[in-house]
Formats: sequence, structure tokens, C-alpha cells
Amino acid sequence: MPHQAHLPQTRRILAHAGDPCGAIAGLARLKWLIGLWLALLLMPAWAQEPAAEPAACTAQVLSISVAKGADDGNRPGAGAWQPTTLPDDWSRRWPGYGGTAWYRIDWRPRCPAGQSGPVALSLQSVVMAGEVFVNDALIWRDPQMTEPLTRSWNMPRYWLIPVALMRDGVNTLWIRVVGVAGQSPGLGPVQLGEPQAVLQHYEDLVWNNRSLFQVNLIVSAVLGGLFFCIWIVRREQRTYGWYALMALFWVLFIANVLVTSPWPFPTTLIAARANVMVLVLYVACFCIFTWRFGRQSLPRLEKALWILSALLLAAAALTPDANLHWAQLVITLAAAAIFFANCLQFPLHAMRTRRPEHGMLAACLLIFLFVSAHDLLLILKLIDSGHAYTPFSSLVVTLCMSAILGLRHARNVQRIERFNQELADSIAQARTELATTLEREHALAMANTRLHERLQIAHDLHDGLGGSLVRMMAVVEQSGAPLQSRQFLSMLKLLRDDLRQTIDSGSSAGVKVPATPQEWIAPLRHRFVQMFDELDIASEWRFPPRWNPAPNALQCLALTRLVEESLTNAIKHSRARRIRLQIQQPEPDILELRIEDDGVGFDVAAVQQAGVSVGMRSMHTRIARAGGTLKVRSSPGQTQLIARVELPPPQHEDAAPHRATEAAGVAASL
Repeated sequence: MPHQAHLPQTRRILAHAGDPCGAIAGLARLKWLIGLWLALLLMPAWAQEPAAEPAACTAQVLSISVAKGADDGNRPGAGAWQPTTLPDDWSRRWPGYGGTAWYRIDWRPRCPAGQSGPVALSLQSVVMAGEVFVNDALIWRDPQMTEPLTRSWNMPRYWLIPVALMRDGVNTLWIRVVGVAGQSPGLGPVQLGEPQAVLQHYEDLVWNNRSLFQVNLIVSAVLGGLFFCIWIVRREQRTYGWYALMALFWVLFIANVLVTSPWPFPTTLIAARANVMVLVLYVACFCIFTWRFGRQSLPRLEKALWILSALLLAAAALTPDANLHWAQLVITLAAAAIFFANCLQFPLHAMRTRRPEHGMLAACLLIFLFVSAHDLLLILKLIDSGHAYTPFSSLVVTLCMSAILGLRHARNVQRIERFNQELADSIAQARTELATTLEREHALAMANTRLHERLQIAHDLHDGLGGSLVRMMAVVEQSGAPLQSRQFLSMLKLLRDDLRQTIDSGSSAGVKVPATPQEWIAPLRHRFVQMFDELDIASEWRFPPRWNPAPNALQCLALTRLVEESLTNAIKHSRARRIRLQIQQPEPDILELRIEDDGVGFDVAAVQQAGVSVGMRSMHTRIARAGGTLKVRSSPGQTQLIARVELPPPQHEDAAPHRATEAAGVAASL
């Protein structure tokens, strides 16, 4: 500590002061010589005897004077001194002067008659750096006496001047101060007198000027960090984010009051510029915080606030050094005006909303308003009495504002918990309703599936087994003689094969696509060519030698049923004498099936509108399910069916198991 930087002689004098413990030890040795019993009786009484205290000396200040000094540290001559009083701001006496000034305080120690003792010395502030001499002995010096100067402007200091440094008559206290023009350079109050009283005064100064600000800084930093963490977790709570930013600038502003090192600024004026810029940013964030807390929507006012803040920051950064003092004054007054206006408008807003948290914050702002106004007048030296209350009020208001924010956060947490409970109840209710709905939908789906299966069985029986029956009926009608048992047995086997094919194609998991068109058309051609020969119907079959690419199982089944149904209808109704079936690929991914006959024809539109033809509906449904289209054209002498399906893309050999599984699934769905 600086107040411990005494001369070696001072340390020696303080180290050899009276020691009551040593006196007690001497008495103990004496009592040992007298006798153990007497020592045990008398030692408690001797141990309670108070040690002799040094005489309580005071000091009488005779005169205080000041003079400009040279940068080399030499004291001014006899004719340069001017009388002054403390505290002293030499900018009033020497406007625009920055450099060194010497203060001379002549004083006389006043001790009880025949006694001598130390005198205490206390300095409230040295603006900006300095050194102290008692007579010609240096007792303290700031580390930096040139730019960047040590910041001793808010650092109280205390020394105990030993008797060895004092003279019997008039003593002189020399204080050298190095200050910067425009930054209120000078010397604060000086206390000389009785050590206990001066020490008590020094401790009061440390508490008011240092400790309170340190506590305020710690509290603001901790609470700002806490609410910053809350804002990080919940970004929508912008009030906490603005409070954290406001706390950051407040901590930086308070740090300017506490720091004694010039780091990181190279000069005192740059540090002053940074400090006033921090003040502007603090006021701006303070206004935004109160508006967000009060849920006030003031977009134009916010824009004006940021524009004005930018102008003030530019003025603080760009004003020349010679005019910086006046720029600081204007910027401080402008920031104070914004601060006071916001502190006045928020209570009016709280009266309109009538919300308890708004009222509590409004009360805090009114307290802060009156205290800040008082301290601003004190700084501007418009009032001369009283002490600054900002160290007390800022701590109290900070705690109150944090408590209000904490209360709001607690309410938000409670609201979230209630919402979560309501959400859980709603989810449980929705789950119950969904289970009921799914159960009902499942029942409907099961009924629909049964109906679909019945329709599918009906279509398969109609297209497969029905066609075989029609062919057999035609054979019986065309036969002139009774059927032989072999012919009858052959018909039954054919019906069995058709029924087996219907079952296999609709439910077998091993359905495979024929390797070539010949393999696919061969069973159909064998059946119908035999029947066509018996009925004297000429037929023509045209198909490519291979698939390119191959259709899937569903498409093969749909085309098979289409061929069976169309040829059966031709036998039953067309009275055709010639039938042609052709498979071709007009495009690489399109497979086209054409069936033509020269029969009597029918009215296609009338049949479709009447809806009496099960076979016609079945053919359209199957082709549509296979991803294709069916066109039917009919007139006397010509009936034409054209089915087009879009072929799937070709697959590699390693995809064959997957293709077989897909075909099995399609077959199972049929």
C-alpha cells in the first residue's frame, strides 16, 4: 500500500515502539525471583495493566499556498507562491494549464506539555498523480509521474508521521501534483492531527470512495452475469439481455472510479474519452432495458436514442484535446438529461399499467433520479454542501432492480410450469381421443379391406374362371354330339387349373414375372387358339422376343386378365371371324397391348354410362392400378382395345431378390 512507503528511518522508529508484551515478560522473570506463590497471586493483576500509550499530538495549520512547478521536480522560488484553500482545482486559477503544481502547507505540532508523539496525515485525493514530502523527507510517490499518469484522484491515503521527521517549531508539508488540463487538476482535502481521529477519517473515506464502489462492482458483475446466462438459455427474454449489457457498461464505469493504473490507455485524456463513451452507452442500454421491462413499444424514440448516442460517441472520440473538457461537460449533461427523462416517464407508464413490478421499478428509478441529480449538481459545483450518495443508492437500486427481475423470472417459471402441466393434460386427453379414433379407423379399415378382398375375388373369378366357363359353354353349344367322358374330364381339369391360377396369382408369395413375352403369352394362346379353331375364328398373335425392360408382377397380372376378359367377350358377343393380339413398345419405357376383332361392335359410351358391364369396369380398374391407361373403340366391323402401361426402370441383378419380394407383395395385395 502507498501509505506504507515511509523512509527506512520511519520504519525503524515504528519497529522500536514500546512493547507491552516485553514488559509483561520482564515482570514475570522478576516474580520468579521473588517466589512462585507470589507470582501466581500477582500475575493476573499485572497482566491487566494497560501499556503506556504515546502522547496524542495534534497539528495547527498555519498557511496553505500553491505555485506552478517545473517538470524537473524542483520546487518554485519564494515569489511564485499564492495563498489557496483546500480542496483546490487550479483550472479556475490557471485556465488551460496542465503540468506540475506544488502545494506548501506550513503547520506546527501541538503535543501535551513535556511530551512528544507522532502526527497523522491523510490525503483524500491527488488529481492526477503526486508525491509527498514532510519537510525534506519523501514519504510517498506515485509510480507514474509522467504520461500515462497514475490515477490517484479517488484514492485516499494515510501516513503516521513519526517524531523523528518533525521539527520543534514550524514544519512544512510539500505536495507535488501532476495534472492534466481540463480534468479538474488539483489537490483534495488534507487532514493533519491526532492519529486516531485522522485514521477514523481515512477509514470513512476508504469506505465511501472505494469499498462501496467495489461492492457495487462485484454485485453488478455477478447479477449481470446471472441474467446474461438466463438470456443465453432463453433468447426471447430480451429484458435480461439488456440488463446484462447495462450491467457491463456500469461495471466499466465503476472500474474507472477504482483503477489506479493507467493501463490500457496510453494517456489520461484517452482514458477520459473512453469513460464518457461508456457513460453514454450505459444510459442508452438503461433506457432500452426499462422500455423492454415495461413492454413499451417506442420504435421512433428508440431510433432517435441510438442516433443521439452515436452523435455523442462521435463527439467524445473526435473532439480535439483542447476542447475535450467542454465536450465532456456537454456529453455528460446530455446523457444525464436522457437518463432523467427516462426516470420520469417510466413512473407515468407504471401508473397506466398498474402492474406491481412496474411500480417497484418506478420507485427505484425515482430514488435514483433524485440521488443522481444531487450528485450531478455536486460534481458541477453548483452546490457546496453534502456528500455524494451515488455509491449508496446505486448499490441499493441495483439490488432492487435485480430482485424485480428475479421476481419476474420466478413468475415466468411458474407460468411455464402451469403451461407444461396444461400441455401434459391436453396431450393425455388428445392421446385418449386419438386412441379412440384409431380404433374406429382400424375397424373401418378392416371392413374396407374385407370389401376390397371380396371385390378382388369377384374380379378374379369373373376374369379367370368365368372366361373358362364361357369357353366351355361355347364348346358345348357348338358340339353336335354328346360330350365324351374324356372331353368332360378335360373341361373339369381346365376349370381346376383356372381356379388354381386365380388362387396362386392372388395370394402366392412366389409370383414371378415371365422371362420373355413368349413365356407370358403361351398359356393364354394355347387355351384360346384351340377354342378359336373349334369356332372357326382366325387369330393372329404378335409379340417381341424379349422384355426391354420387363413389366412388374402387377402389370403382368393386369395384362393377363385384360387378354382373358377381352377375348372371352369377343367369343360371347362379337361374332367376330378374325382376332388380332399385338404387344409392342412404341417408347422405351411404354408397353402397349392391342386387341382387335372384326365383330359387330357395341356402343362404348352407353355401356360405360349404364355400368352394367362387370368385365369393362374390372379391366379399367386393373389397368389403372398397374399405372396404365385403357382405351376402347368400337364400331360395326371393328372393336379395338389399347392398353398402355409405364414400365419400371431396369434393375441390376443384385436387385433380383428385392424385385421378387416386391412381386410377392403385389400378388399378396391382390
